[in-house]
Amino acid sequence: MKTVNVHEAKAHLSEYLAAVERGEEIIIARRNKPVARLVAVEPEKPKKRRPFGLAKGKVWISEDFNAPLDDELLGLFTGEKMLPSDPLNPDWKPEEK
Repeated sequence: MKTVNVHEAKAHLSEYLAAVERGEEIIIARRNKPVARLVAVEPEKPKKRRPFGLAKGKVWISEDFNAPLDDELLGLFTGEKMLPSDPLNPDWKPEEK
């Protein structure tokens, strides 16, 4: 374990990174007080793959899922129409309490 000050760490960072890759540990100090430890990052473990079919029977899709939308609903999605309660509607007025 080697201790270096901030100035030296900034000047020789690539050397210290190479040392860390070799398994060494570097302590970075400010005014001779340790403030950080430079250590190698452990490789990330591969995530377990989830098996297919976990949600089988839990999802339902309507028969008319892909059916065209009526004009009013389509207008709400495209911005051509606005509900009276929509704050972006120019005729919208806040509710009074």
